[in-house]
Amino acid sequence: MLIDTVRLIVGCALPWALGAALMVALRLLSRSAQTTDQVAWTIGCGWFVGAFALTLWMRVLSLFGIPFSLSSIGIPLGFVTIALIVFVMRREPGARWREAVRGGLRELGGGELTGWRRAVWLVICLWLALRSLLLLLDVATMPLYPWDAWIQWATKARVWFELGRIVPFERSEGWFNAAGGAWFDAAPNYPATVPLWQVWTDVVLGRWDDSLMNVPWWLLAIAFIFAIYAVLRRAGYDPLGALVGTWLVSSLPLANVHVALAGYADLPMAAYYALAALAVWQWTEERTIANGVLACVLAIACLTVKTPGIVWTMTLVPAVVLTVFPRRGGQILTLTLAIALVALLALARIDAVVLGYRLHLDFAPPWFGMLESLFLLGNWHLLWYAAVAMAVVGWREIVGPKIAPLSVMIAAGLLFLFVVFAFTNARVWVTDQTTVNRATLHLAPLLSIWVLIVFEAWLRRLRNPALVPAATSA
Repeated sequence: MLIDTVRLIVGCALPWALGAALMVALRLLSRSAQTTDQVAWTIGCGWFVGAFALTLWMRVLSLFGIPFSLSSIGIPLGFVTIALIVFVMRREPGARWREAVRGGLRELGGGELTGWRRAVWLVICLWLALRSLLLLLDVATMPLYPWDAWIQWATKARVWFELGRIVPFERSEGWFNAAGGAWFDAAPNYPATVPLWQVWTDVVLGRWDDSLMNVPWWLLAIAFIFAIYAVLRRAGYDPLGALVGTWLVSSLPLANVHVALAGYADLPMAAYYALAALAVWQWTEERTIANGVLACVLAIACLTVKTPGIVWTMTLVPAVVLTVFPRRGGQILTLTLAIALVALLALARIDAVVLGYRLHLDFAPPWFGMLESLFLLGNWHLLWYAAVAMAVVGWREIVGPKIAPLSVMIAAGLLFLFVVFAFTNARVWVTDQTTVNRATLHLAPLLSIWVLIVFEAWLRRLRNPALVPAATSA
């Protein structure tokens, strides 16, 4: 038990340290400005960058026929991490790093707070810690949960772990024709990122363990907490307000379920998409090389988590268009939307299949099922009520120059979900309340953060009516 714990700690710390070191080195190379949210943002996004880099290296090893092992995976990544740390330490004087660490600890510890605000801060921190501990116990003791986790994701992890390399999965026809050269499961076309996390965890343990191999889901949730806190601090919240907002986002019921019953790719899809959108939004405010590279890396990672990641990544483009073309961005987006609607109607006429969804012209949105899922069931608390309320009272902030890039990404994501549920065979999933909630989870964390950002801007305008944001061309 002790040996497993040590192995897991080291194995989980390696990609996290690698990702954080990559982010710091990139920021130093691009000479980005220091911000108060930098430490929390580096810790949070560092895990996602490092976890993605880990899977890229495993793909390279498999491409060159090098078997997966602690030495083939861990030693090169360890050397790269150490080299990056040495580079970072030499690039900046030690006194500056000590001050940065002290400032980061003060920031993460709520050092600015006193009195009752400090007490509330500690209570929320204790709640988050206790909830995280309970989720870790669920992950570590719960056998692999059935359905998709069994038949779509862990199948690949088991085969790749046993063979020590990535081998192809095919549908039934290709599997028969391969004559033993391919493997079969329920979703052979799904990307490899999530199963490779499980493979690495089992390589670290030295055995197949269908419970502990899901620890990356818990780490993802912890890292996401830091990233949310950083974003809300950057949006203008004080430490207590940012922590309250972080607690609200991290306590989404269905998100917690996907941590406890780990093995599905929907929560990783939601987290990577949210961070990619936030990184793009950060780039629209501070157009540095570091922000641009981070946004590109997270967007590419979206493509490798789940098949719908292709479309979710496309929803990031409107914000880029709006930023690069500030005068004509609205016209370009309007024209693009019109072309997309025409293409949708054309595809529906020929009964096409796109990303596994069958398009047809029978427009019959399952309104009651969508209403029940979003507003009546307990999967989202009051998120969708809050989103509607903020869309009504905070419309000036939504179309203002600061929040508009993030708003158009939210709008594109909502449009994507509506098209899927209104025009494709996915409407069946709405009526029986199955996959509809998992698909909505992809957008829910980002939508929650957007609501909090708009709310803070709205409160700021109420306190100072002179701060009325000017509308953009969006």
